Amino acid sequence: MATVTFEQAQRWYEGTQAPAVAGLDLEIADGEFMVLVGPSGSGKSTALRMLAGLEEVDAGRILIGDRDVTHVPPKARDIAMVFQNYALYPHMSVAENMGFALKLAGAPKAQIAERVGEAAALLGLSEYLERKPKALSGGQRQRVAMGRAIVRQPQVFCMDEPLSNLDAKMRVQTRTDIAKLQADLGVTTVYVTHDQVEAMTMGDRVAVLSDGVLQQVDTPLRLYDKPVNLFVAGFIGSPAMNLLAATADEGQARIGSYLVPVDPAAEHRIGPQHEKITVGVRPEAWRIVSAEQGGLPIEVTVVEELGADSYVYGTSEVEGTPSNVIVRVSARDSVHKGETIHVSTDPSSVHVFDTVTGERLSN
Repeated sequence: MATVTFEQAQRWYEGTQAPAVAGLDLEIADGEFMVLVGPSGSGKSTALRMLAGLEEVDAGRILIGDRDVTHVPPKARDIAMVFQNYALYPHMSVAENMGFALKLAGAPKAQIAERVGEAAALLGLSEYLERKPKALSGGQRQRVAMGRAIVRQPQVFCMDEPLSNLDAKMRVQTRTDIAKLQADLGVTTVYVTHDQVEAMTMGDRVAVLSDGVLQQVDTPLRLYDKPVNLFVAGFIGSPAMNLLAATADEGQARIGSYLVPVDPAAEHRIGPQHEKITVGVRPEAWRIVSAEQGGLPIEVTVVEELGADSYVYGTSEVEGTPSNVIVRVSARDSVHKGETIHVSTDPSSVHVFDTVTGERLSN
């Protein structure tokens, strides 16, 4: 096991105007589960492939432990890669697939059998060792790919969107299995996904990238509660945070005639230079109030009933706000399509950003 360090690591592709990964600085602790997340084209897979040695590093360097591996070939980096498409050999059994890397390395047959048996027991694959990949489900194939990585006993696991080929139910089960397995093994893991729900539920810490630039790295809860800018605020959370265009009004945020309560820190930081601001409110932070109490009017267009909760989708009647506003309510609250509700929130639940720079102005 080892730490992983990116020091101003950069990757340019020929003919592009900007780097795919721009000066990435990231410290990953020994045994940590680090998730790289971002939309398509954010540079997350490129960063992972740079670590694995599958992409060149054009500037900066990458260290595994105290060893500079920037220009070390992939096979000498002591890394195991788990790919999106499993990359299993169809003509080999599960046991042969899992032990193939050790066989290439010249390991004794007894050692290969022992390690394969241990990994299969960990992954619940013991009864499938003689089967071929075509006789397995997608989730089982993914576990075989994991087993192949485990038997190598590497310093670092690299996982590139390993769950994207699975159906929704299997993804939930397998992500739980991977998180538990990583905790049991204690191997430093770098995991790439575009799915922020995966990122939030699996990672010890999450690094959010956009256009090759690291936006924020923190624990999942800190990312959710204290996004550093508009991009992170809009990307992290499902459903997404409501982001409402507002104007600064003597330290307050105004949406049409509705004055949004903001925390004292934001009041002091909203100045004349912040004419255009954006207010962020999580769906669960809204509360329904009566029309007499004021609040933001929302015309309900869709109600999603999910059992314990419901998500109310609507449009605000106040000019300047986005077309959609999402409110999470109890399933026992009586809200119907076509009616108008009024919502308010607490100052501590309001996120305020500079619309131009994206900078967070709240505490």
